[in-house]
Amino acid sequence: MLQVYDWMNNRPERFRVSESDAAIQLDLIAKVRGLSSAEAFFLSLEDKLKDKKTYGALLNVYVHSRSKEKAESLFDTMRSKGYVIHALPFNVMMTLYMNLNEYAKVDILASEMMEKNIQLDIYTYNIWLSSCGSQGSVEKMEQVFEQMEKDPSIIPNWSTFSTMASMYIRMDQNEKAEECLRKVEGRIKGRDRIPFHYLLSLYGSVGKKDEVCRVWNTYKSIFPSIPNLGYHAIISSLVKLDDIEVAEKLYEEWISVKSSYDPRIGNLLIGWYVKKGDTDKALSFFEQMLNDGCIPNSNTWEILSEGHIADKRISEAMSCLKEAFMAAGGSKSWRPKPSYLSAFLELCQEQDDMESAEVLIGLLRQSKFNKSKVYASLIGSSDELPKIDTADRTDDAVDSENMDNDLLNQLGSSS
Repeated sequence: MLQVYDWMNNRPERFRVSESDAAIQLDLIAKVRGLSSAEAFFLSLEDKLKDKKTYGALLNVYVHSRSKEKAESLFDTMRSKGYVIHALPFNVMMTLYMNLNEYAKVDILASEMMEKNIQLDIYTYNIWLSSCGSQGSVEKMEQVFEQMEKDPSIIPNWSTFSTMASMYIRMDQNEKAEECLRKVEGRIKGRDRIPFHYLLSLYGSVGKKDEVCRVWNTYKSIFPSIPNLGYHAIISSLVKLDDIEVAEKLYEEWISVKSSYDPRIGNLLIGWYVKKGDTDKALSFFEQMLNDGCIPNSNTWEILSEGHIADKRISEAMSCLKEAFMAAGGSKSWRPKPSYLSAFLELCQEQDDMESAEVLIGLLRQSKFNKSKVYASLIGSSDELPKIDTADRTDDAVDSENMDNDLLNQLGSSS
């Protein structure tokens, strides 16, 4: 697709590139060539092509790369140009703040929209609900939902109720979560597979194996073929429920029908074996994954390193961590879990292995993770082994399988 646009751009006498074309092209450039190339493309555009769509596309690129300062600066510029008069740019910024766990800023943006009489859309409400739940406030989340129900322009969809179910589960309100999941089922339309993935995962989270099996059977009866995401959802639920035997059987079923190997599915089983303290089983299954066509991703190697750390095997753990960084290739889609790194550095202290600790610190610096406060606290000064913080931090991003796609789809259609 990008090559087609490049070809068109080289023939301006034959093809007129519209604002929508430029916005789509900017997004493609960011995905294929990176952030700096997308910025250069934006700067090269004629002034007439720099409208709310291309500004919005660049904002979306900044949000996906978590470039907070650039996103906020661009958002202010869009405000000054009068481009922030509808929900989409607010939704994009809200997604950024969700991913950065800055939930108070989501509330501020929602308040700004209401003050300026900018209509909140279904995505705005769903992100806002998620923000309230992430803050641990059932009351705030339910107040937002009440406001949503009173809004005549909004009809809560399956994503609304799956979001609320997820938040209720976090807050140990399983009965309310199950009520929301029943509403999810009642709002599935057409041949939409994604709601089934959420149902499988969330019923697993509330410990309802019978419901997981029921939804799985319904899913398979509707769709003749199940994609990787479907198998990931069911196996993930079974792993949560500690039903490893059925999970293993479904893994074998998936292997027999898959069109491509998704390492995230194998990682679920490896993770379970490591969690149960059976590193040998994890390693033997890893060999099976390789035979099944797996190309391990960073998470695969990180999980294996966790097993070696638990077994106090520094050399093997270090080897896996190196592979994890190499597999990431500088991508921001993977960030090492600070709890694993803390445990590794603690093991280095315990076994007086300063060399391995310095290798890990070097990897973090080389990958520029040291610019993050979380990792900077692990690295410490370069003259001594850092003080170990064993707190289990997480890098959870907003669950956005459907949210991000919806935001992207709006870029070309906003008016």
